[in-house]
Parts: sequence; C-alpha cells; structure tokens
Amino acid sequence: MNIPSDLRYTANDEWIKVEGNLGTVGITDYAQEQLSDVVYVEFFVEEGTTIKQGEAFAVVESVKAAADIYSPVSGLVTSINEALMNTPETVNDNPYGEAWMIKLEISNPSELDKLLDASAYEKHCQERAGE
Repeated sequence: MNIPSDLRYTANDEWIKVEGNLGTVGITDYAQEQLSDVVYVEFFVEEGTTIKQGEAFAVVESVKAAADIYSPVSGLVTSINEALMNTPETVNDNPYGEAWMIKLEISNPSELDKLLDASAYEKHCQERAGE
C-alpha cells in the first residue's frame, strides 16, 4: 500500500497535498484498492464552489461499490479534474498523480491539524484490515 509521507489524510481515505494556501485532493491507494475497478466518477461541485470540511464533492463508482468523496478541508474549488469522467480507471492506476480530483484554495488552514499524517493513516488502514 502506497502512503506518501508528504500528504495529509482523512479517516475516510481522502488525501490532500498542501502547497501554500492551495490544496490538491484525491482518494488514497487504499481506497481505490478497496473499491476495485473504478468505472464512473461524478462531481457535485464546479469551479468557484465553496465547500466545507467533510462535505461530499464527488462520487466514485466501481464494479463493487459506490463511495462519496469528502473534502478534507474547507475552501474554494479552483479546479476539477474533469478528465476522470472519461477515464475513471485512472483512479486505480495513479491515485496520487493523474487521478487528483479537485484543487482548492484553503479557507481555514487550522483544519489541516485534524487530518492524519502518513504514519497515523497507515495505522488506521492496518486496524481496519485487521492486521
């Protein structure tokens, strides 16, 4: 399982890469593995939408299940990876790269303190897997 150390994580398997006051958000390797073959991605937001921490902004469907994707922090959506709607399998192939989902301007940086670092997220995944 790939858990990059430069990202922050939610207990719901979203990641955020923070660069200044900008964040790039997607789902983790663990999440895409649990979902299996992703066949559909739909966004509930558009550029210019303000979302709150914990608010659903997309749904990802696979051959096994559907999962809402939640924002790790509050902010203004500045970009949406619309390519995922045509190539949803990218979520399985490259969850931390080409399969980013949204980019946002972080409105409350203190919310980042509530997120997990890589080691805490890894422990969280192991506990759910019964390891």
